[in-house]
Amino acid sequence: MYEPIRTKSVVHRLGTGHGDHPDYPHSSRGEALDIQLAGHLAALLAVTDELGLVESAERIAGQVARLRGEQPARLPHAPIGDTGDTGDTVTLHQRAHDLAARALLVAASRADTTAAILAAERMDAHAAALGSVGMAGAH
Repeated sequence: MYEPIRTKSVVHRLGTGHGDHPDYPHSSRGEALDIQLAGHLAALLAVTDELGLVESAERIAGQVARLRGEQPARLPHAPIGDTGDTGDTVTLHQRAHDLAARALLVAASRADTTAAILAAERMDAHAAALGSVGMAGAH
């Protein structure tokens, strides 16, 4: 039904296949998912810090440290809630909800129950925060 591929892939034509450069670092799918999950959680951590949610930020930082093998770099932020700007708070909660959703998808695909539960809890918390101002699900 399908015609077989007759040419070599671009990767093999350029000589960049996995066996061509033994000193070039190659990661497995699991390692790539770990890196992606750590990135989503680190971004969620930055937004959580900006919102001033200290306890939640510490839990997220623990997961990032577990995945990366070191504590994440963090900048001290004044909580956005201190300024009274509801628009910024809504935007940050929406961003945090979206980042938590991405982290949940990656955690589920790598079967990381701990990270998936944390991401789902953060999604719920940010959805509740958005719901309290009538913005749940709005983009």
